[in-house]
Amino acid sequence: MTRRASRKGSSPARCPSCSAPTLTQWVGDTAAIKVTADLTPLTPAEQAALRTPNRLIWCLVTGDHRPHRLRWIHAWHPTTCPHPHVTDHQCTAQPTTLF
Repeated sequence: MTRRASRKGSSPARCPSCSAPTLTQWVGDTAAIKVTADLTPLTPAEQAALRTPNRLIWCLVTGDHRPHRLRWIHAWHPTTCPHPHVTDHQCTAQPTTLF
């Protein structure tokens, strides 16, 4: 029996390689995927430039009394969404291991 992905948010952390602020959590209900997202909010122009089939944009739901939570951006996602939108983290630091 498989467990359902947690709908709870998680705490922001820093990337161990480049120290960028990130958020890692399972996103989705039926087929969840583990996402590590940058916490830098994107403008609509930046979203269009960064979106590729292998790099998605996420809605970062925030609030004063709730943890951060990533949501899928579907076709019916409101264009006037009040939440910041972020993308998958792609580390820019050089690897430090030899193997």
